[in-house]
Amino acid sequence: MSLVELVTALLMGTGVFFVVVSSIGLVRLPDLYTRVHAAGKAGTLGIIGVLLGVGSYYITSVPIVIKMMAMIAFFFLTAPAATHMIDRAAFLTGVKPMEGTSPNDLQGRYDYQTRRLR
Repeated sequence: MSLVELVTALLMGTGVFFVVVSSIGLVRLPDLYTRVHAAGKAGTLGIIGVLLGVGSYYITSVPIVIKMMAMIAFFFLTAPAATHMIDRAAFLTGVKPMEGTSPNDLQGRYDYQTRRLR
Protein backbone atom coordinates (compact mmCIF):
# COMPACT_ATOMS: atom_id res chain seq x y z
CA MET A 1 0.00 0.00 0.00
CA SER A 2 1.46 3.33 -1.08
CA LEU A 3 1.43 6.50 0.97
CA VAL A 4 -1.29 8.04 -1.23
CA GLU A 5 -3.51 5.00 -0.74
CA LEU A 6 -2.92 5.09 3.01
CA VAL A 7 -3.85 8.79 3.24
CA THR A 8 -6.88 8.17 1.03
CA ALA A 9 -8.05 5.30 3.21
CA LEU A 10 -7.54 7.37 6.36
CA LEU A 11 -9.49 10.35 5.00
CA MET A 12 -12.29 8.23 3.59
CA GLY A 13 -12.48 6.15 6.77
CA THR A 14 -12.81 9.33 8.80
CA GLY A 15 -15.50 10.60 6.44
CA VAL A 16 -17.45 7.36 6.59
CA PHE A 17 -17.19 7.40 10.38
CA PHE A 18 -18.79 10.84 10.54
CA VAL A 19 -21.50 9.85 8.06
CA VAL A 20 -22.34 6.83 10.24
CA VAL A 21 -22.38 9.03 13.36
CA SER A 22 -24.69 11.45 11.56
CA SER A 23 -27.00 8.61 10.56
CA ILE A 24 -27.13 7.29 14.10
CA GLY A 25 -27.88 10.82 15.32
CA LEU A 26 -30.77 11.12 12.88
CA VAL A 27 -32.31 7.98 14.29
CA ARG A 28 -31.46 8.28 17.97
CA LEU A 29 -31.75 11.97 18.88
CA PRO A 30 -35.03 13.02 20.49
CA ASP A 31 -36.37 15.92 18.41
CA LEU A 32 -36.10 17.61 15.05
CA TYR A 33 -33.74 20.34 16.18
CA THR A 34 -31.11 17.96 17.50
CA ARG A 35 -31.49 15.68 14.48
CA VAL A 36 -30.89 18.57 12.12
CA HIS A 37 -27.85 19.46 14.19
CA ALA A 38 -26.47 15.93 13.75
CA ALA A 39 -27.08 16.00 10.03
CA GLY A 40 -25.60 19.44 9.65
CA LYS A 41 -22.39 18.94 11.62
CA ALA A 42 -21.43 15.31 11.34
CA GLY A 43 -22.88 14.88 7.87
CA THR A 44 -20.86 17.80 6.55
CA LEU A 45 -17.68 16.52 8.16
CA GLY A 46 -18.34 13.09 6.67
CA ILE A 47 -18.90 14.38 3.17
CA ILE A 48 -15.80 16.54 3.41
CA GLY A 49 -13.72 13.59 4.59
CA VAL A 50 -14.86 11.48 1.65
CA LEU A 51 -14.23 14.31 -0.82
CA LEU A 52 -10.76 14.90 0.62
CA GLY A 53 -10.09 11.19 0.22
CA VAL A 54 -11.09 11.31 -3.43
CA GLY A 55 -8.97 14.41 -3.95
CA SER A 56 -5.94 12.79 -2.34
CA TYR A 57 -6.34 9.63 -4.43
CA TYR A 58 -6.36 11.67 -7.65
CA ILE A 59 -3.74 14.11 -6.37
CA THR A 60 -1.92 14.13 -9.73
CA SER A 61 -5.04 15.28 -11.60
CA VAL A 62 -5.44 19.00 -10.99
CA PRO A 63 -8.98 19.25 -12.44
CA ILE A 64 -10.27 16.55 -10.09
CA VAL A 65 -8.60 18.15 -7.07
CA ILE A 66 -10.09 21.53 -8.01
CA LYS A 67 -13.53 19.96 -8.35
CA MET A 68 -13.22 18.32 -4.92
CA MET A 69 -12.16 21.62 -3.37
CA ALA A 70 -15.07 23.39 -5.06
CA MET A 71 -17.49 20.78 -3.73
CA ILE A 72 -16.04 21.13 -0.22
CA ALA A 73 -16.48 24.91 -0.41
CA PHE A 74 -20.03 24.40 -1.65
CA PHE A 75 -20.83 22.15 1.33
CA PHE A 76 -19.29 24.62 3.77
CA LEU A 77 -21.46 27.37 2.35
CA THR A 78 -24.74 25.53 1.91
CA ALA A 79 -24.99 22.99 4.74
CA PRO A 80 -25.19 25.53 7.62
CA ALA A 81 -27.69 27.65 5.70
CA ALA A 82 -29.82 24.62 4.87
CA THR A 83 -29.92 23.36 8.44
CA HIS A 84 -30.71 26.83 9.69
CA MET A 85 -33.61 27.14 7.26
CA ILE A 86 -34.97 23.72 8.26
CA ASP A 87 -34.84 24.69 11.94
CA ARG A 88 -36.43 28.06 11.22
CA ALA A 89 -39.25 26.45 9.25
CA ALA A 90 -39.80 23.99 12.07
CA PHE A 91 -39.96 26.79 14.63
CA LEU A 92 -42.39 28.80 12.51
CA THR A 93 -44.68 25.82 12.03
CA GLY A 94 -44.78 25.15 15.74
CA VAL A 95 -42.54 22.12 16.11
CA LYS A 96 -41.78 21.94 19.83
CA PRO A 97 -38.31 21.19 21.14
CA MET A 98 -37.89 18.26 23.50
CA GLU A 99 -38.95 18.55 27.13
CA GLY A 100 -36.56 20.47 29.29
CA THR A 101 -34.98 22.49 26.53
CA SER A 102 -34.06 25.85 27.89
CA PRO A 103 -33.65 28.63 27.25
CA ASN A 104 -35.80 29.18 24.20
CA ASP A 105 -34.41 32.51 23.12
CA LEU A 106 -37.12 33.08 20.51
CA GLN A 107 -40.03 32.43 22.87
CA GLY A 108 -42.29 35.46 22.64
CA ARG A 109 -39.85 37.44 20.51
CA TYR A 110 -41.02 36.27 17.12
CA ASP A 111 -43.88 37.84 15.22
CA TYR A 112 -45.60 35.03 13.35
CA GLN A 113 -47.56 37.42 11.15
CA THR A 114 -44.55 39.25 9.73
CA ARG A 115 -42.07 36.40 10.39
CA ARG A 116 -39.61 38.85 11.93
CA LEU A 117 -38.04 39.31 15.34
CA ARG A 118 -39.69 41.93 17.54
